[in-house]
Amino acid sequence: MAGSGRKPPPLVAERRTAGVKVKAHKAVRKPSGKPKVSAKAKAPRGGNFLTRLIGAVFRLIARIMWWIGSRVALAVAIVLGGAVFYFHQTLPPLEDLLDARARGSVTFLDRQGAVFAWRGETFGGQITADHVSPYLKNAIIATEDKRFYQHFGVSPRGIASAIAINLRAGRGALQGNGGSTITQQVAKLLCLGVPYDPKSGQSEAAYEAECRKGSVWRKLKEVPYALAMETKYSKDDILTIYLNRAYLGAGARGFEAASQRYFGKSANVLLPAEGAMLAGLLIAPSRFAPTNNLARAQGRANVILGLMADQGYITPQQAAEGRTRPAQLSEAAEARAGGYFADWVMESAKDFLNATTAATKDVVIRTTFDRRIQTAAESALKDVFDARVKDGSKAQAAIVVMSSDGAVHAMVGGRKTQVSGAFNRATQAKRQTGSSFKPFVYAAALDLGYQPEDLVDDTPLTLDIPGSGPWSPRNYDGKFKGPITLTQALAESRNIPAVRVSETVGRDAVRTVAQSFGIGSVLADGPALALGASESTLIEMTGAYAGILNGGTSVTPYGLVDLRIQADDMALVGQDGGLGERAISEPAARELIAMMTQVMAVGTGTRAALSERETAGKSGTTQAARDAWFIGFSAEYVTGVWMGYDDNSPLSGVTGGGLPAEIWHETMLRVHDGLPANPLPRIDAFTTSATIRAGLEPLSSSARPSVYDMGGRLNGTGSQSGSMIDRVLHDLFGFGRAQR
Repeated sequence: MAGSGRKPPPLVAERRTAGVKVKAHKAVRKPSGKPKVSAKAKAPRGGNFLTRLIGAVFRLIARIMWWIGSRVALAVAIVLGGAVFYFHQTLPPLEDLLDARARGSVTFLDRQGAVFAWRGETFGGQITADHVSPYLKNAIIATEDKRFYQHFGVSPRGIASAIAINLRAGRGALQGNGGSTITQQVAKLLCLGVPYDPKSGQSEAAYEAECRKGSVWRKLKEVPYALAMETKYSKDDILTIYLNRAYLGAGARGFEAASQRYFGKSANVLLPAEGAMLAGLLIAPSRFAPTNNLARAQGRANVILGLMADQGYITPQQAAEGRTRPAQLSEAAEARAGGYFADWVMESAKDFLNATTAATKDVVIRTTFDRRIQTAAESALKDVFDARVKDGSKAQAAIVVMSSDGAVHAMVGGRKTQVSGAFNRATQAKRQTGSSFKPFVYAAALDLGYQPEDLVDDTPLTLDIPGSGPWSPRNYDGKFKGPITLTQALAESRNIPAVRVSETVGRDAVRTVAQSFGIGSVLADGPALALGASESTLIEMTGAYAGILNGGTSVTPYGLVDLRIQADDMALVGQDGGLGERAISEPAARELIAMMTQVMAVGTGTRAALSERETAGKSGTTQAARDAWFIGFSAEYVTGVWMGYDDNSPLSGVTGGGLPAEIWHETMLRVHDGLPANPLPRIDAFTTSATIRAGLEPLSSSARPSVYDMGGRLNGTGSQSGSMIDRVLHDLFGFGRAQR
């Protein structure tokens, strides 16, 4: 090469030596990074043959287990994927899952148009997770599933934690705390896609109990269903289903219904304390319902406020304010009134509500209920029992308040007032009426022409009862007063005069008048009819007295004004009672009212009288004091009170003119608070003669089964005496029978 300064090597062939093999030239390898260790230099395996054998066995088992496990996992994955796909395909659109009820609800409006009671499960309307109050939304997540937005529908960590808690508590692994996510809880609410079938014969309660069972099989089914929901719906969609379907006590289905039920406002505007209280219902709706125990519900809400603060949803200051100013019930929820009343109205509408066309409808019933009057009756009953009845007494009482047309404004069916579906002593208990029946005896006499000042003998009386022998009624005080007026006989509730009047005018006449006034119960056949030996209900008796107040026209007590499908203006059911046929003449009714005012003034009802208001009424006490009644009225309202034991045991030291009269007094005092004192309807003294009454409905001596002697006295012997002149004078001018 030019410029190298060196000569090229000569082109001479290599010398070859005969018989000597020359090795081919090999390329030189570069040494690797790690020195090569010969086989002989390798360390021998440690341990003896047995150890190596055991190790080989374990390695073989591990390979087999891995082979089986991988294939089982693959099979499980295929099955799980298939189940998820199946459930995904069966899941309906979101809107179809929001209203869970199989039947509609009933909302009751009072006479002012405000809601006072509900029946059935109320659905307040659809709400969504993106519009509901953030305080409510965060309270639910903080309480039920704080990793809701992070997990895929199932939380292995939560399940493991729940199992550990259950085992530490001595329960089974799946008993008690379930570790369910909100998605899994929604799966339970949807009953894993199996809808309730009313035709199955299974009750809705049994169906829901079956859905909530925590068996291993149901837990296994929950997993693919929850995963399917996570693939079908968004997180907020799943939360929306939860918000609308969860049961929250007091018949409220969904948080909107619960918010309206407890707070009288939408769930979209709840404050932290209110949201925390509703979220607290999820663990045990009935136990923590604020209508059941407000203090307990507030305590549970305080715990949730703490969780919300710990998880950063609210500030510590907001949590402290929520505890200082806890959620309070609305006026309607706080009153919790109308339980007995609403049950009674439901009975009157049951035919319509049970119809298949209306079973799934939401119904609104407008009623005659008055919350102010209901509160007055409840508080009066409680105050009298607290002050006058010994602790532990099982005595019961009932109250009905109505107008003279039969419109019922308040009803107390027992001492425990915050109830639903309980035995209603105002409408269901048939009890002997005692002397509270006597006004119908005198009504029959007045309607036949007798006057309040006519005389009747309060002397010993014995009647021969066919099949029973002689019967001698006795007065309550065991005394006899001789000739007394009908007014005095009624005011002092004398038994013998009442029997004499009844026997004189005829039991059939008394029975007809009582039935005309609305007493629908079977009435006694014997002379004890006059003393209230027959049974009746409090509402029936109070309605009969309303007929006296309104001037002698019968009434059917009613509470339902009209019934409509929600959001529909057309009434499907109208008023179910009110004024009926005339029972006695109006003048006779006015005279009877005047007689009954004397019960309050000087008779057995003095403890019921109102000092600044004119009232009329009648007490009643049955044999052995098993029942005690007081029923009466002012110009505005008719009120009936009953007291007794459910097992028909005798009351101790109680008569109708005692505790029932006091309850009546306290009720009417509160009912009339702030109302003007109007007088009772009266009749002019110069228009009380039978002749003038005959202008409305002619009466003749032959049509009137009267019995009177020469002095114009009712003697109850079944014979008729006295001069024709005496009777004509009385019929024409209103005198000749009474001895004044």
